[in-house]
Amino acid sequence: MVTNELHTRIIENRDWATLVFVFSLVLIVLAKSTFESRFNDFIKLVVSDKYSKIYRESSHLMSGFNVFLFVVNLVSLSFFIQIIVVRLFNYGTITDWVLFVRVFTLLTVFILCKFLIEKVIAVTFGVEEIIEQFNLQKVNFRTYLGLLLLPVSIILFYGNYASKLLIMIIVIILLIINLLSYLVLLKNYQNLLFSKLFYIILYLCALEIAPYYFIYYLISKN
Repeated sequence: MVTNELHTRIIENRDWATLVFVFSLVLIVLAKSTFESRFNDFIKLVVSDKYSKIYRESSHLMSGFNVFLFVVNLVSLSFFIQIIVVRLFNYGTITDWVLFVRVFTLLTVFILCKFLIEKVIAVTFGVEEIIEQFNLQKVNFRTYLGLLLLPVSIILFYGNYASKLLIMIIVIILLIINLLSYLVLLKNYQNLLFSKLFYIILYLCALEIAPYYFIYYLISKN
């Protein structure tokens, strides 16, 4: 006699993620269609400094172009952080939309609070002009990195490729790219930065190194 054993089939709902990814692609299309010339210069950022020279004024920081791509950046980073939390720290599931909302909200609050604190410190130390230019270029590099990370996050989310080794390799690559972007920024603004060297070092330690260390500490401990 043959005994048939029934097992519950678990179906993971990924529809919410598909909608978020499509929304991100729509924002990219809007950025390209609305700011076509600027977008074309932006995608050449790693091979040409034309974009950095044209849009170097701090007034461009809050432009519609940057707002569109900032949201895309938040989405790609949130998905990637969720994958890291699930695969490396065994917390939650990749398809948990509540976890994504939590990550997205915390990331948004962290970036905005950090930006406001940077403004206060820059005004206090009298280095507002330098920090605004520095932040604008930093936002350009990180937004570009966020665009590159979006297809990576999509592949890792829908495929079965998110092994611990692969994620660690991607994280190391991202850290190296971030370090190189800092070196490029320091080189481009060395004359301005060295004139306020003490305050710049204090700024980098307080707002560019310490926050990320504490975030890693909190995630790893909780």
